[in-house]
Amino acid sequence: MEEPTRKLGFVCVQNAGRSQMSAAFAERERDERNLGDHVAVVTGGTHPADSVHDEVVAVMDEVGIDVSNRTPREVSTETLESCDVVATMGCSTLELDAERVEIRDWNLDDPHGQDIERVREIRDEIETRVQDLFDEFVDDTEY
Repeated sequence: MEEPTRKLGFVCVQNAGRSQMSAAFAERERDERNLGDHVAVVTGGTHPADSVHDEVVAVMDEVGIDVSNRTPREVSTETLESCDVVATMGCSTLELDAERVEIRDWNLDDPHGQDIERVREIRDEIETRVQDLFDEFVDDTEY
């Protein structure tokens, strides 16, 4: 199998909220655009939590995406520097080689502990940003 043409990374501190939602939406977007072999999705955190936040599981379930079985994990600088684009969620202290990687700081509120309406707003903002990222970086006509 050939290497994916595009590699997208989503990172935050705990990898239990925003970056998990981002990765799940990116995986869905990749599948809906039939880009399975062309786009890789990477997610992780600098200090991973034990599990995805309950409120995140709940709001993602509302849109038909199950993240309950995902486990937050650490992601290496090397892995992130292999990405074309890395979206940080507004909390990252990462220092990546900006000449090789386009870094986007989405500056999103942490959904952990927020009321469900606010978590839905964050989810919807992430969904829009992921769609926009695909529109910008993953041109279907290349394949």
